[in-house]
Amino acid sequence: MKAICFNFEIHQPFRLKRYRFFDIGKDHYYFDDFLNDDIVTRVAQNSYIPACKTLLRMIEQNEGRFRCSIAVSGLAFEQFEHYVPEMLEMLDKLAATGCVEFVAQPFSYDLSSLTDPEEFAAQIAATASILRNRFGIEPKVVRNTELIYCDDLAPQLVAMGFKGALTEGAKHILGWKSPDYVYTAASAPELKLLINNKKLSEDIAFRFSDGSWNEFPLTADKYIDWIASTPAEEQIINIFLNMETFGDLHPANTGIFQFLEALPRFAAERGVEFVTPSEAISKIKPVGILSVNHPISSAGEECDTSCWLGNRLQNEAFDKLYSQAERVRECSNRSLKRDYQYLQACDHFFYMNTRRPVAFSPYETPFAAFTNYMNVLADFIMRVKEEFPTQVDNEELNSLLLTIRNQGAEIEALNKELSSMRKSIEQYNIEHRNREEAAETPAEAPAEPAPAPKKRGRAAAPKAPKAAKAAKAEGEAPKKTAKKAAKK
Repeated sequence: MKAICFNFEIHQPFRLKRYRFFDIGKDHYYFDDFLNDDIVTRVAQNSYIPACKTLLRMIEQNEGRFRCSIAVSGLAFEQFEHYVPEMLEMLDKLAATGCVEFVAQPFSYDLSSLTDPEEFAAQIAATASILRNRFGIEPKVVRNTELIYCDDLAPQLVAMGFKGALTEGAKHILGWKSPDYVYTAASAPELKLLINNKKLSEDIAFRFSDGSWNEFPLTADKYIDWIASTPAEEQIINIFLNMETFGDLHPANTGIFQFLEALPRFAAERGVEFVTPSEAISKIKPVGILSVNHPISSAGEECDTSCWLGNRLQNEAFDKLYSQAERVRECSNRSLKRDYQYLQACDHFFYMNTRRPVAFSPYETPFAAFTNYMNVLADFIMRVKEEFPTQVDNEELNSLLLTIRNQGAEIEALNKELSSMRKSIEQYNIEHRNREEAAETPAEAPAEPAPAPKKRGRAAAPKAPKAAKAAKAEGEAPKKTAKKAAKK
């Protein structure tokens, strides 16, 4: 049977306020709370909450046969807590149905997977912790920022306990292969890969309300017909969408919500089911190995990382930010760590893109985005240097930190050994004290027999107790034997 695997991605960055050169060293708060509140609240009311309500209805109306997955960044979780707590309630309801799988993704929706494996692992672990604490689930599938993936990531993801990963169906990677199968990673066969069907996803994301499109209008029955008509051996159709597609990119008056809600009914008529990513990788056998030597993503026709790292502005900002990674990880300043997380969001680098107009950018030009970000970064780096001497370069710092960690491990081992020795000494002292007390305490005398009850008249002579008679008999026996031996 053919199946559809939906994944809806939710992310909102903490946008920066206008930060001038003269603010460096004076103002250490970088974020525009009013703008963030306005955008997150508007998008949640127009898109996220109505979309979640639609998914709930689809699950209820189809008695759990509709299934999907959602990926939420840590930054989005934090902004929902600040500004739109009712969105968290909707996510709780979806999780309670058991029909929605929450997959892990980087906390900051960042690009650390391209340069810093340690930071990438920490980012994924932070989001997994949120899912564990809030929904009581342990994610087994991961969706990296903008579906970024390459062979170098697979062994790390397996080591982190993941069974599957979502990525893009880039043409230069797939070649003649179809995205509608399950594949295994070339560098770690234990990791299963689910590939986005780029065309079918973009038919909804970009072309749904495009009146000039030759397939306009897109209806639920037409869309399901396209899926059902794919070759019978192609068992899984992966549709990965930003949840803002529903209600924000395509407003409610375009019929986008009605389109989504009608999909399960037509799918049932054509024998198409819905599965979560974990169900797909457990039920469907992989057909081959997929090798990705260079990072791919869902961005643009190129499906590479040039949207974020395609010009000198972006690369300078990126390199300067991640040059502080080791220092920030080792510092104990919570405010500094929080700002580092917020500054890593890939959106900041996307706003610096000079190749094409950037939608939804809070800046007039990419150069304004770069200037503002670098001013913030200059102040941030000054704060980092307050934690560590400026004379110490990264290589020397790494050496010092390694020495400190080794010394910490050695101290911990010595403390354990000392604790064990103390316990042994205490046990020896207890045993020694018990022996001394036993030696000093005299042997207890045999208990005297209870006096015989007194009788009226002449007093009766006391009878020797049986034990005493027995002892006397035993004592006399050797004396008689000795006398007989002497006579002989």
